[in-house]
Amino acid sequence: MNKLAFIFPGQGAQYIGMGQDFYENIREAREVFDEANDVLNMDLSGLIFDGEEEDLKKTENTQPAILTTCIAILRALQKEGIDCDYTAGLSLGEYSSIVMSKAIEFSDALDLVRKRGRFMQEAVPQGIGGMAAILGLDRLNLPLVIEASKAYGIVEVANYNSPEQIVISGELKGIRIAGEKALELGARKVVELPVSAPFHTSLLSKAGERLSKEFEKVKINDLDKKVVSNVDGNVIANKDELVPKLVDQVSHSVLWQQSVEFMINQGVDTFVEIGPGKSLSGFVKRIGKHMNKKVQSLSISDLESYKNALSILKREA
Repeated sequence: MNKLAFIFPGQGAQYIGMGQDFYENIREAREVFDEANDVLNMDLSGLIFDGEEEDLKKTENTQPAILTTCIAILRALQKEGIDCDYTAGLSLGEYSSIVMSKAIEFSDALDLVRKRGRFMQEAVPQGIGGMAAILGLDRLNLPLVIEASKAYGIVEVANYNSPEQIVISGELKGIRIAGEKALELGARKVVELPVSAPFHTSLLSKAGERLSKEFEKVKINDLDKKVVSNVDGNVIANKDELVPKLVDQVSHSVLWQQSVEFMINQGVDTFVEIGPGKSLSGFVKRIGKHMNKKVQSLSISDLESYKNALSILKREA
């Protein structure tokens, strides 16, 4: 039995103009952008479509901007009767999955991710922390990379993205030493990421505590979709598990590779990335190849890719 998963990107995928063609052409998508403007009491759609990149890159703007774009595209898909068996999102993207599962209202999620962005940014002073992607490192050498950086600051694994890519996060000096060690041990490439905080490390545990208090103000419903969690690569069993996992996610590794492997093992053979960018589709292809499984990976970020994906999904339905 073929199964379908919707997957949602996280911070870093944003760009000026994302989702604009959906806003202009699909009523259900436009309503999502309009609702976001009202809830946040700001011209979020104006910032996304015509704003300055520097403003969009501010974490407390980026997070609601990506969430809104993902949900707008999702609503366009749902209007066509396309539904999924599983859903997962990378870091911030998990909130799109949660909204889709009806566990949290879109309006509540918008407020939460704006605060989440602010709390994450405020947890560590600017210029202290950072992140770097390591490509092509043998996983067996990972402990040696972390060990080499210990004397220079906290460095932890933030993301297990694919067999080819992990992301480390922590204090900048330690990150750079770890990067040098990774290259020495055979990594193909190390790329410092354009972020201003060490996401998904113990340095952000205070941000998680602050976020936990915000969740107390929000109504949590039962999930009506199988949402695969970042923190353990498993389906969130019930609404009682939801908040602890979203709070832990701020300061724990994102197990993206493990999440995709889990879904493939559950019979998912088609993944649809919904939102800006194509990174997750690339990860899915590499994970499927690594597992010797035939997996189809589609991405929808604009009207053209939307129409293309629709024709494939309707043909296969």
